[in-house]
Amino acid sequence: MTSSTPTPYRGEHDGTPLPAGAPNPPTGPDRHAGESLGREAWRRLKQNRAAMLSLILMVILALVCFIGPYLLPWGLDEVDWNSFQTAPSMTDGHYAGTDANGRDLLVRTLFGGQVSLSVALMATFVSLLIGVIYGAVAGYVGGRTDNLMMRFVDIMYSLPFMFLVILLMVVFGRNIFLIYAAIGAVEWLDMARIVRGQTLALKRREFIEAAHALGVSGPTIVRRHLIPNTLGPVIIYVTLTVPKVILLESFLSFLGLGVQEPLTSWGVLISEGKDMMESAPWMLIVPSVFLAVTLFCLNFLGDGLRDALDPKTR
Repeated sequence: MTSSTPTPYRGEHDGTPLPAGAPNPPTGPDRHAGESLGREAWRRLKQNRAAMLSLILMVILALVCFIGPYLLPWGLDEVDWNSFQTAPSMTDGHYAGTDANGRDLLVRTLFGGQVSLSVALMATFVSLLIGVIYGAVAGYVGGRTDNLMMRFVDIMYSLPFMFLVILLMVVFGRNIFLIYAAIGAVEWLDMARIVRGQTLALKRREFIEAAHALGVSGPTIVRRHLIPNTLGPVIIYVTLTVPKVILLESFLSFLGLGVQEPLTSWGVLISEGKDMMESAPWMLIVPSVFLAVTLFCLNFLGDGLRDALDPKTR
C-alpha cells in the first residue's frame, strides 16, 4: 500500500523540477495562505509603491539629518562673517544659503530635523505607553472601573488641547524633555480609546476564555494576549501620530514656546524665515520643504500600513 503523504512543494523558489506525481504549487488567492501575518503584511506593504517610496525617503531623510551636519564644514552656531543672509551657492559652501546672523541654513535645518524627529518619536512613545496600558486595562476590567476611566478621558477631551499643552510647558518649563512629556501626556487619549475598543472585542474570544480556564492571571492576559493582538491598529495610529506631533511641535516653536537657543527645530526656522520671506525666501523655503516631505512620507506610510494590516482587505 502506497503512502498518501503529499510530496512537499518544490520548484517554486529554488528552481528544482517537481517530482513525478507531485501536486502543483498553489496559485491565485491561496498562494500565500501559509504565511505568517507579519510576513503577509510586509509583502502587501511592498506592493504599495507610494508607501515603500515614503519609507525609503524617510530612512534617507533621517540619515541625512542625523549624519549630514557632521559632514558639512559649518557648525550649528558657527558664523561666517563674510556671508550674512546670502542666497544658496555652491561656491562658498553654503548650499542652502545663510540666515540673518551668517549661520549656515542647511546645517541648522538638519539639526532642526534631529530635534523635530526626536520630539515626534519620543512624544509618540510616551502617548503609546500611556494609551495602550490605560485602554487595555479599562477594556479588560470593564464595569464601573471602565466607566470611571473613560469619563476621565472624556474630561481630558473637553479641555482645549493646545491650551493644555501650553499650560504644561509654561508651568514646568520649556526644556526639550518636558516638550516630550507635555505633548505625549495629551496625545494618549485617542490611543486609549482605540486600544479599549479592540480589547472589548478581544476579551470574549475563545483564546482569552481558554487562558482564564488555565488559571492565567489578569495582568498576564493583558500583557501577553490582549496588548499583542491590538498592535495592528496601534502601529497604524502611531504612523499617523508622528506627523501630527511634528506639526504640533513646529506650531509651538512657531509661537516661541518650543525649543530654545542654541537648539533649533523646523518650526523655529520657519518662524524666523517668515519675517524674511521677501528679502530672503530661502530661509522659509528650505525648512518648509523638509517639513512637508516628512509629513507626506509619514502619511503615505501610515496609509500603506493601514491597508497592509487591515484584515478586511485580505
